[in-house]
Amino acid sequence: MKRFAPSTWFRCAGIAWLAVAGVATAAPATAPWSLLPQPARLSPAPSGAMDIADGGVILVHGADIQQVQSIAERFAQRVADTNGLHLRVVTTDAAHPAITFDVDAKADIADDAGYRITVNEGGILVTARTPRGAFYGSVTAWQLLTPAGWTRGAPVKVAYGVIEDHPRFAWRALLLDSGRHYQSVAEIKQLIDWMSANKLNVLLWHLTEDQGWRLEIPKYPELTTIGACRKAVGLDAELTGSAEQPYCGHYSEADAREIVRYAAERYVDVVPEIDLPGHSQAAIAAYPWLGVTGKRPAVWTDWGVSPWLLNPNEKTLQFVDDVLDEVMQLFPSRYISIGGDEADKQQWNASPEVQAQMRKLGLANMDQLQGWFMSQVAAHLVEHGRTPVGWDDEIAEGATLPASQVVMSWHGDHDERVALAALKQGHDVVMTPQESLYFDHFQSDLPDEWQGPSPAATLRQAYDTVVIPKGASAADAKRIIGVQAGLWAEQMPTFAHDQHAVFPRIAALAELGWSPASARHWNDFLQRMPTELARYRALGIGYADSAFAPVFHVAAAAKGAFRIELSNQVDFGKIRYTTDGSKPGDQSTPYAKPFTLPGNTTLRAATFAPDGFELAAPRTQVLDASTLLSRDSSALATCSKQPGSRLEGARPAQGPKPVYSVDIGNMCWLWPRAALNGVTHVELTVERLTWRFGDEAKDAVVHRKTGAAGEFEIHADTCTGPLLARLPLDSAMQATGQMRLDAKVAMPSGDGVRNLCVFATGDPREGQWALARMVFSK
Repeated sequence: MKRFAPSTWFRCAGIAWLAVAGVATAAPATAPWSLLPQPARLSPAPSGAMDIADGGVILVHGADIQQVQSIAERFAQRVADTNGLHLRVVTTDAAHPAITFDVDAKADIADDAGYRITVNEGGILVTARTPRGAFYGSVTAWQLLTPAGWTRGAPVKVAYGVIEDHPRFAWRALLLDSGRHYQSVAEIKQLIDWMSANKLNVLLWHLTEDQGWRLEIPKYPELTTIGACRKAVGLDAELTGSAEQPYCGHYSEADAREIVRYAAERYVDVVPEIDLPGHSQAAIAAYPWLGVTGKRPAVWTDWGVSPWLLNPNEKTLQFVDDVLDEVMQLFPSRYISIGGDEADKQQWNASPEVQAQMRKLGLANMDQLQGWFMSQVAAHLVEHGRTPVGWDDEIAEGATLPASQVVMSWHGDHDERVALAALKQGHDVVMTPQESLYFDHFQSDLPDEWQGPSPAATLRQAYDTVVIPKGASAADAKRIIGVQAGLWAEQMPTFAHDQHAVFPRIAALAELGWSPASARHWNDFLQRMPTELARYRALGIGYADSAFAPVFHVAAAAKGAFRIELSNQVDFGKIRYTTDGSKPGDQSTPYAKPFTLPGNTTLRAATFAPDGFELAAPRTQVLDASTLLSRDSSALATCSKQPGSRLEGARPAQGPKPVYSVDIGNMCWLWPRAALNGVTHVELTVERLTWRFGDEAKDAVVHRKTGAAGEFEIHADTCTGPLLARLPLDSAMQATGQMRLDAKVAMPSGDGVRNLCVFATGDPREGQWALARMVFSK
């Protein structure tokens, strides 16, 4: 995957009134409709509304009648599935239709993908120039029928007014990595459905990786018979059922065609990605002559950047042409992605053959050789009427990319300097900064946050993504064709993980890609999110509630009591709580300001929207003698001071899988100002994780072992300060899952408030220890 480098809607009536009154405002007034992404222009009527009830008629007429009828029928099905209203689609004139879809090529609509919705006493009229516009109008119409607080099966009241809408960008994309972990055809279809409900229109399908080649290529059958399977290392064994059962999966030609067909019906373009010349270890495992060493590697079981690159010679280029010819047969998209990212050139540098090739071509370095290779690949696509797409890595290194290539810019640091460089070279650019739009990154520091690489990419960060880089000229800005989020699947082993990672951040992505800049307001977006989350819930999407989840801030109070402060990430919604262990409801005590509670109390809190919709499920904080004497890993700092990644542990016999905050390669944590007066004992809960972190091995930190198996050590003040406890790992070395270690604590004299350093000795590359929890007792 890509690596993190440290380093309004326009409410006419309301605005017109404000202009007359001489009042300024930074954000729009409340809308009568809750729509997302926010349309380009909304004109609500001063009054009036119509009812849509069960049995209502949908009339389809105008051009492209069969296509529009299919759109209307899928719209009716979505309404039935989510709202329980059953609407009937007809193509002949009907008296008093509730909803009408009218496609007219001469309609006064701003864009082929645009539409107008008029709501008045005659019903809801969706007007578009094309079926695509009618489709996007149907998405908005569905949202009109799922308003805030809707009741399933009950008539829906829709306010009068006019909605005029079209997209800001042509490329509104989600990247799906099927190379690291495989998703079924049914799961991909479901994801496409949900993307289209957010008006996204590109699925960038990452099909080849070091860890698996997923697309059938009949001319090269071993790409899938060999390249689509890897040894089930680490938690992959839980997916296959056994470490002896390899992790396999690929898509047949029929699968690919079916996904393309299904996506096209929902106006989603499937853009395949065949990553070159790096991320190719699985291909070289299938056909060793594609590499430069002559050896056959295994399909990679690690994550990170593999050094196995394709040999940049004519034989390899013929292979690539053959593969792309098959890809072009399967995928009608104008765009084909050829990757070009994270090419570790150590094997090229060590190869006399590659060195000779570089000199023969008159090139100065290996970056230029990669540029030559990618230019040959791009030229083949251009000859066949396609547009190559690739990553910005070579531009980040100061090199150039093929002039015809669309650049996906993921290096978002330094004020988007790489995107600006790509624009100055004349490329069309898709903005996909890893800092905010890599949805595999975890979303919060909550103890129950799901796994993902660091640092966090929050809902607010996604929403605030810079789409037009600072310093871009007006001409540069016109070459930014869209935005894209990345779902890199190293730590996304199941479709449940995919859903949790994508939703609700996809709502922020949708508004970035669709809504005009003037229509985007964070506070207004938050006001619309409860209704959007209710739609997700009705669709059966397992979304993350991290942005709204209660966070407990606990401190000592007088006489053994606890001072409690509650908050959430976005400072939105009403947090309500109970103190008897019962589940909070929308009538439970609302949080207003910090309060105190006695010990031996079970505090539970949840977040609710103004209409009572549960924004975040209840979280629990037990208040007892161990509360201030314990920390889980999410509440500890890393010794490197870098944010820890969240890694998943083995599935326990009961309960959810544990997730740990871990600084990969450095098994060391800090607890500042721990209050340890009178403690005599400590207990650690730990788990040993399989090392599969590839090139991160070079930065591993090794602490000297005292015993043969190693140990956890706890030191005061610094990591070389007084030793408080040593907990041998002999009993844990062969264990699967979590283990508990305990030891006596030798507190040094002096103040009981000490900075703590806890670390595991030994080499993390032989097994990365994770710390679940540490608990002191008196």
